[in-house]
Order: sequence, then C-alpha cells, then structure tokens
Amino acid sequence: MENVRFDTKIAVLLRDDLPTWQRLNVTAFLVSGLGTTQPEVIGEPYEDADAAIYLPMFRQPVLVFEGSKELLRGAHSKALARELRTSIFISDMFTTGNDRDNRATVRAVGADSLDLVGIAVYGPRNVVDKIFKGARMHP
Repeated sequence: MENVRFDTKIAVLLRDDLPTWQRLNVTAFLVSGLGTTQPEVIGEPYEDADAAIYLPMFRQPVLVFEGSKELLRGAHSKALARELRTSIFISDMFTTGNDRDNRATVRAVGADSLDLVGIAVYGPRNVVDKIFKGARMHP
C-alpha cells in the first residue's frame, strides 16, 4: 500500500497543566466542529465483514500537542491572523453543562483575554506547523 501524505493538517494544542480527563474532554470538543464545517476532512463510512455500518471519521490523523499557556495564546493569535478555521476551549467552559452556556462564556471575553486551555486548527500543513512551533507532541 502506498503511504498517503496530506497537504493539510488537523492539530490540537492543549495547555500542559490540564488533568488527563480534561485533556481528553477538551480534545473531543475541539475536533467535533471540524467535520461539520470542513466536509473534506471526513472519509467514507466504515463497514465490517458482517456488513454492520459505522460512522465515517477523519480521513487523516489528528495530531495532539501540548504547551504552556503563553504558547497557546501565541498559537491562537497566529491562527486568527492567518484566518485559519479554529476551535477554542476556555477554562470557564468547564463550569457549564451545555453548548448555549459555553458559547456565552466565550462571547463575554475578548480574543486577547480568553483563558484558553485548548485550540484546534485545520489548514495547510506548513502553516499549522508554523502556528504550533515550540509545542511538543502530547505524551
């Protein structure tokens, strides 16, 4: 089989001081919007040998990184400046229990003051690499 190399990258950057359960939760939330806004990232449905059908998933890997609060803030600024499609998760969202309240917590704060705990970006591979420069792969 031929190795597939993608022109694009899906990447998540998490703040390095989050407990494991928050890292997993934030990652799931951050990537959940990509398939609805960027349909090209979604592959075909899966089917097993018994013909059971499963939901389609991303067609390419999702790379997960970690970094400091400052690195996260810088990556966020760079992503906005480059007009990449970006999802965010802020610390106040841990205190809400629904999408409406999550959106209200984000709406209440300016971009430069967001207490970011994670971002996800999708875009050209080289651009995403520049935005996440200095981040390390999540262990």
